[in-house]
Amino acid sequence: MINKRMQALGRERSVIRELFEYGLKRKAQLGEDKVHDFSLGNPSVPAPSELSAELSRLIDECDPVALHGYTSAQGASDVREAIADHIKREHGFPARSDRIYMTAGAAAALTSALTAVVCEGDEVILLTPYFPEYRVFIERCGAKVVEVETDESFCPDVTAIEAAITERTAAIIINSPNNPSGAVYGEDRIRALADVLKSGEERFARPIYLIADEPYRELVYDGADVPYVPSYYNDTIVCYSFSKSLSIPGERIGYAMVSPRAHDDGAVYEAICGAGRALGFVCAPSLMQRAIPALLGVTADLETYDRNRRMLYDELTSYGFYAVKPSGAFYLFLRSPSGDGIELSERAKEHELLLVPSDSFGCPGYVRISYCVKTEQIKRALPAFKRLAESYGLGGRDE
Repeated sequence: MINKRMQALGRERSVIRELFEYGLKRKAQLGEDKVHDFSLGNPSVPAPSELSAELSRLIDECDPVALHGYTSAQGASDVREAIADHIKREHGFPARSDRIYMTAGAAAALTSALTAVVCEGDEVILLTPYFPEYRVFIERCGAKVVEVETDESFCPDVTAIEAAITERTAAIIINSPNNPSGAVYGEDRIRALADVLKSGEERFARPIYLIADEPYRELVYDGADVPYVPSYYNDTIVCYSFSKSLSIPGERIGYAMVSPRAHDDGAVYEAICGAGRALGFVCAPSLMQRAIPALLGVTADLETYDRNRRMLYDELTSYGFYAVKPSGAFYLFLRSPSGDGIELSERAKEHELLLVPSDSFGCPGYVRISYCVKTEQIKRALPAFKRLAESYGLGGRDE
C-alpha cells in the first residue's frame, strides 16, 4: 500500500504551480512575450555581485573536501555564530548560535519547527490570507488548521485571534511582510498579539508558539518597519530564508531561530534538530552556508520591486480595480469585480494574464499578482489588464 494522502499531494500540484505549468505551454505556443505570467514568487532581479565574489573566493581558497562536505546537522558553528551576531546588531536581540538551526530554505525551517512543537490533535492558527503550503505542513503533523480572518487591511484581528485560542492551540503562524497581501504588521499589532498569546498561555497552562515566517523581511516600502517578533513575545521561533533578499530561491538556504527567552528553549531547539533528522534533512547546503557570513545585511536591487509595485498599483486602480496598496513583499492582492477569484483568474487567461486565484490562500474573492518580474513585462501586460477591466465594465479614473 502507499500513502494516499501523499499520492494526492504529488498528483495535484498547488494552484500556483498548475498556473505556472499552464503558462509554459502557452509560451511555447504563442511566444514568451505574448503571455503575461504573474504566478510564481520567483525573483527576477539578479543576485548581488557580492554573492558571486564570495562563491568564487570560497572555491578558489578553500579545501574542496571541506567546502563541499557535510557540516554539523544543525549547521556550521561559525555560520550560526555570524547569524547570531548579525541579529544582535540589527535587532538588538540576544540571539544565540546554539539556538540557530540551518535549513534548506524557509520551508524546511517551517516543517522542522511545526514538527517539533505540534502534536497529533493540536490546532494551529493561520491568518487569512496565508501561503497555501502552511496547511500542507500542518496537516502532515496530524494537526488541525484554524483559520482566522484579518481586518480590512489584511492585518491581524487580535480580538478574533483571542476567540480562536483553545486548550488545543499549539501555535500560530504569522507572515509579515505577507504573502499574498503585501501587508506589514506594525508594532502596535505585534504587541497586542503578544498580549493575547500570553493570556492564552496562562489560561490553558501550555506554551503557544508564535512561528514568524520571514522570507520577505527586507522587502518593505514607504518607510514601513517590520518589528522583530522575538523582542515582543518569548515563545517565538523565527523561520528565515535568504531566497528573496538575495534573489537565490533555488539555492535553498535559511534557518530556524528559537528565542533563548522561550519556555524550555533548549528542549524546543533539540526538538527542531530531531525533527530535521526525522524529515531527512542531513544538513543545509554546505557551500551556501559558507557564503552567508559575507552576505549578512546585503540585498539584491529591491528598488526594482518598489518601481513595479507603484506602477502596477497605480495603473490597475486607475482602470477601476481595487486593491489594498502593499507595504511589503512583491505581491498585489487584487479584488475580483465579480467577487469570485477563480472566475477572474479564468477570465484573465483569455487575455493571456496568469493570476493566481485566492481560494487556496483561505481568502476567496481575490487574485494574487506576483510583481517580482522584469518591469518591461508589466509594461507589456498593462493593455491586457485594461482590456480585462473593460470586460467587467469597470470605470477608470478621470485623467
